[in-house]
Amino acid sequence: MELPVWAIAGSSRTEIGGVRDGSLIVRISSAPEKGKANRAIIDLLADVLELRKRDVVLMRGEHHRNKRMLLSGAQMHRVEQILRTSMELPDRPDKENG
Repeated sequence: MELPVWAIAGSSRTEIGGVRDGSLIVRISSAPEKGKANRAIIDLLADVLELRKRDVVLMRGEHHRNKRMLLSGAQMHRVEQILRTSMELPDRPDKENG
């Protein structure tokens, strides 16, 4: 599955910061130089989403805040569940139930 990410490099902490305009906000303490921030994003997503690092791939946005990650082998409902728990988001209404 693909995951849009809004990266904020140079933050005081590395963490998931919520959602902004349909993208997952990822705050990274690493500086955006020589790929350090991109590697930190991959490490964080792999850890939080219980994936192997090789299953988290930067598809687009190597030099931009707006990124698109490919999560190989990830199931959308499981990713949503983990992210909701990690950010303590309220349950999303069921599309079928309104």
